Amino acid sequence: MSQEKLPVTQAIRVLRAARVAFTDHPYAYEEQGGTAVSCRELGIAEHAVIKTLVMEDDGKRPLIVLMHGDREVSTRQLARHIGVKTISPCSPAVANRHSGYLLGGTSPFGTRKAMPVYVERSILELEKIYINGGRRGYLVGIAPRVLVEVLKPELVAVAV
Repeated sequence: MSQEKLPVTQAIRVLRAARVAFTDHPYAYEEQGGTAVSCRELGIAEHAVIKTLVMEDDGKRPLIVLMHGDREVSTRQLARHIGVKTISPCSPAVANRHSGYLLGGTSPFGTRKAMPVYVERSILELEKIYINGGRRGYLVGIAPRVLVEVLKPELVAVAV
């Protein structure tokens, strides 16, 4: 892909406004392929690819959880940490309404609604992470500290 064809999404606008250094990593998107496809296409470790998950609590309040591509979120532990009864993933339509992004192209940067962000603590131990740039088939490589600097998240330990 030539430089001119790379997308300028809301996520990219936020990263540029924050003067964040990032690398572009376009790949051939596959419907419901998840992080396994991006890892295979880009030749990177799935543990370094970070999923952006839009969830909601029992009061239907949306939130974002950032998790390693090869791990799952313990919604029970997260609910306990936050102090709510339950946490569950949003349906694709609800996630789109909250984030402004399509499923498979959700970035934590530049979401339509401001939502609390929870980051799995061990993500910050990585040298570089790959996270969605706001479009299907497009990841950006950033330093993990960018998550803290730009998103001001709460750190959690809820990976299983």
